[in-house]
Amino acid sequence: MDVTKIVENIQRICKEKGTTPTVAGKESGAGKDLVSAMKRRGVLPSIEKMRLLAEYLGVTTSELLGETKKPTVQDDGLTEAEQALMDLFRQLTPDQQDMVIRMVQAAADKQ
Repeated sequence: MDVTKIVENIQRICKEKGTTPTVAGKESGAGKDLVSAMKRRGVLPSIEKMRLLAEYLGVTTSELLGETKKPTVQDDGLTEAEQALMDLFRQLTPDQQDMVIRMVQAAADKQ
């Protein structure tokens, strides 16, 4: 894995979330110098530190690493609002996704 690209990805995600890598590292418990140490040493931190950072930022570790996601549903023809909802849905854990699906199905059954 290219550590430089992962660092750039983390910096981009932090910017999108309105924070800095230093603040995210400190508040997540991963370490305030996590990203700068990655840059300096050229090595990835432990999986646990990546998990803490990802959880704090509301993304998956795969997203932090810049791995491409395979869509779980067809996006063709969705409105911008529907696409935004799908993007939020994809950020949920699988358990949270299951819960949302059950809630929607229960609401549909009541109609």
